[in-house]
Amino acid sequence: MTTTIEGRIAEELGVRERQVRAAVELLDGGSTVPFIARYRKEATEMLDDAQLRALEERLRYLRELEERREAILESVRSQGKLDEALESRIRAAESKARLEDIYLPYKPKRRTKAQIAREAGLEPLADGLLDDPSVEPEAAAAAYVDAGKGVADTAAALEGARAVLTERFGEDADLIGELRERMWERGRVASSVREGKEQEGAKFKDYFDFAESFTRLPSHRVLALLRGEKEEILDLALQPEDPADAPDDGTPTSYERTVADRFGIRDQGRPADSWLADTVRWAWRTRIQVHLGIDLRQRLRTAAEDEAVGVFASNLRDLLLAAPAGTRPTMGLDPGLRTGVKVAVVDGTGKVAATDTVYPHAPQKQWDAALATLAALAEQHGVELIAVGNGTASRETDKLAGELVARLPERRMTKVMVSEAGASVYSASPYASRELPDLDVSLRGAVSIARRLQDPLAELVKIDPKSIGVGQYQHDLSEVKLSRSLDAVVEDCVNGVGVDVNTASAPLLSRVSGIGSGLAENIVAHRDAHGPFSNRKALKDVTRLGPKAFEQCAGFLRIRGGDDPLDASAVHPEAYPVVRSMVKAGSTDVGSLIGNTKVLRYLRPDDFVDDDFGLPTVTDILRELEKPGRDPRPAFRTATFKEGVEKIGDLAPGMVLEGVVTNVAAFGAFVDIGVHQDGLVHVSAMSRTFVKDPRDVAKPGDVVKVKVLDIDVPRKRISLTLRLEDDSSGSSGSGSSKESGQGRRSGRGSGGRSGAPRQRQGGRGGNGGRGEDGGRRRDQAPANSEMAEALRRAGLR
Repeated sequence: MTTTIEGRIAEELGVRERQVRAAVELLDGGSTVPFIARYRKEATEMLDDAQLRALEERLRYLRELEERREAILESVRSQGKLDEALESRIRAAESKARLEDIYLPYKPKRRTKAQIAREAGLEPLADGLLDDPSVEPEAAAAAYVDAGKGVADTAAALEGARAVLTERFGEDADLIGELRERMWERGRVASSVREGKEQEGAKFKDYFDFAESFTRLPSHRVLALLRGEKEEILDLALQPEDPADAPDDGTPTSYERTVADRFGIRDQGRPADSWLADTVRWAWRTRIQVHLGIDLRQRLRTAAEDEAVGVFASNLRDLLLAAPAGTRPTMGLDPGLRTGVKVAVVDGTGKVAATDTVYPHAPQKQWDAALATLAALAEQHGVELIAVGNGTASRETDKLAGELVARLPERRMTKVMVSEAGASVYSASPYASRELPDLDVSLRGAVSIARRLQDPLAELVKIDPKSIGVGQYQHDLSEVKLSRSLDAVVEDCVNGVGVDVNTASAPLLSRVSGIGSGLAENIVAHRDAHGPFSNRKALKDVTRLGPKAFEQCAGFLRIRGGDDPLDASAVHPEAYPVVRSMVKAGSTDVGSLIGNTKVLRYLRPDDFVDDDFGLPTVTDILRELEKPGRDPRPAFRTATFKEGVEKIGDLAPGMVLEGVVTNVAAFGAFVDIGVHQDGLVHVSAMSRTFVKDPRDVAKPGDVVKVKVLDIDVPRKRISLTLRLEDDSSGSSGSGSSKESGQGRRSGRGSGGRSGAPRQRQGGRGGNGGRGEDGGRRRDQAPANSEMAEALRRAGLR
């Protein structure tokens, strides 16, 4: 075993221990992962942000393990039971599970049957029968009968002896560890429906009579089973092996034989052999198997949570890093029927220019008046983009936007369907009340819809990531684990893009390295009181923004049009002397050097390396100067829905359509093709080669071309393929017709009318509305045991 935490992490990550030590020292010193990954490459020898996140998480686990180890050592020591051998075993434990296995015999517990038996003097009887099975149990037990000690007869004596051995068998750390791993490899989960719950639990019907091995259960299925149990629809059983493989003639199972072998118990016809075999069976069935079942249930849940959190984090990253439409005047439309369509126009900076409410739909049906109002607003404010929220009545509102575009052809406006997931959460938030105090809650949603088209990252950071709704079974996950993962994603995305300190909101600033919510508010307050920052040095005048905070945040904050052109780049102020040296070498000035590819490529990085700045930093500086402040996000583009394809009934096998990936799960990708529900590209239909992870092929927001394989109108299922050469008969290797035919019902009648463009921003962002997961549910009928609950309840929560 590696003796240090740093050494162990280095071994696990496949890097040098000195790299880990440097990273740990920086983290402990208050540096953030984005700062270390970007500006301390020499110290960590080029560890990237993914490695640093893994290192940070593992460091947390191993430190918690060490804290628990010391607590256990102290507990056993206080009992006077800590000898050298036991201490060595405790210190050698490499996981929390192993540590708890060793500690179990010494863990303070309520009085057990075994403790009561020991107090009654029955442990020698248990030892005697175990050591010498030639002794007749009844005869041996007779010597221990003592009414005064609660041992009324020989049966009571033998029962106490059995309790002692059962506890001993169940607290053997090596034995339990071996059996746990065997059960994990051979065992399975079996589920059945509770009597009378068939109708109430119809959504779980694929699990009414279901069994699958632990090692084959994917995340979404585990979470579906656990949810079914929690809702008292399903009964779950964790079986050590397939019942078909278990002996049915009363002979010991392989698990019982292992326990017996561990303690030298064999059936050789001796008087106590039968009693000892029964004791082993009793220990296995009443204690060990129950204990292992609890452990493996937790392992299943943890593994499922880890995968689900990973899916959520990956989808959130894609959504946050979706292409921004840019600083263009935008009209946001928050659709509604009876309550009307809320309208907000924002200028290129996102500032609210006008708001209104129109009533084009039933029951008012003021279509022409609504169109006239929108046209006047578009003309008055020079609108270039129209963002249509994808909630209730979005399809009808999209049609209205289409007529607006047609009425004003000279304006060359583009309408885009935008995810409004989380918009209602933002509208009612304290921040929205401070940001838009004069607007009604309903109108704030329209503002948010417009702004998230301009810059999805800047707007979505105002919303709790969990409310954006791009996860699977998120309400069944550990709150702490999910929040920590999503916060890390937001932090990485914000710092990867960079932030204009003179226009950024407090929520956006709070995600910058070294800046929390309090300091972000101080920056905004200073900006409001003194005007825009003219240079990065001026940040030091902000209350509570000290040297450490400045070091962490300065490189990620941009000041455009300020005193120093470098302040608009990702070059850290501490490295400005390096740039001055480059300016001198190029016989030019800073302004002329920035963007001057000819001069920059003439400079040799090695010439500027010194004791403070190594080759990685210098190379980064040259790359940044070539394209200063470059945005790593993709260019904005839209998908165009096929003319005449507006509802599922308009689809036909063989159609090739353009669409937007709205979400990705373990079994495939959902694609919006402009009808009422998304189609599913099953993982088997994503590529001609094996696809281990669907996200290797498609990500939320990707504009893709798909072919329709199959349509099931009554059940609202659409089967798609990315392999355009596939035969639309559905037998092209795209998975079973049930698997590949899952579509997603939007539950809101949207999807864009014919020809409606859809932004590369990620469309609905998965759930696309405001339901249990920050989005309206997209219910769907089950296909098979693999996807039933996942597909039925958006498959992605």
